[in-house]
Amino acid sequence: MLATGLMLALGACTTATPYQPAGQSRAAPGGYADEQIEANRFRVTFSGNSMTSRETVERYLLYRAAELTRQRGYDWFVMADRNTERRSRTYVDRPFAPGAFGYWGPSWRYYGRGFGWRSWDPYWGDPFWDSRIDVRTVDRYEASAEIVMGRGRKPADNVRAFSAEEVMTNLGPNIVRPN
Repeated sequence: MLATGLMLALGACTTATPYQPAGQSRAAPGGYADEQIEANRFRVTFSGNSMTSRETVERYLLYRAAELTRQRGYDWFVMADRNTERRSRTYVDRPFAPGAFGYWGPSWRYYGRGFGWRSWDPYWGDPFWDSRIDVRTVDRYEASAEIVMGRGRKPADNVRAFSAEEVMTNLGPNIVRPN
């Protein structure tokens, strides 16, 4: 049972968020959500996990806006507002983990010519000479847009206007859905 849970947790870390409603899967967290503001105005968001690139998050947001537009019976949409937010978290992996006595552990003192007595321990090692410390920064992206939907021909003079059908046709082959 524990091994199965561990395998699922590791599997969640290695796959990008597929195109799915938010909260649908614990195996790949993230997804899209939308909120109706007015009859033809919606806020659409897509959030990805740490394996989902910014480009993918923005592509899925655009696809969701087009899909929602078609589901509501409209032909085109305008992105009235759009934003992509990056959340970064830095992790530092040290060679020794805290034990039963907290962060107590081995340490050494040595005499360096010209420097006198110096000390070293695995928790506060020298950042220039200790190669066993791993520092990683993990980014997660969330894109959001406020869209206004319309019927008929797309406004030709508005560069923020998109044909829902064309967006779905062009981006559809690159959309990865959950298994």
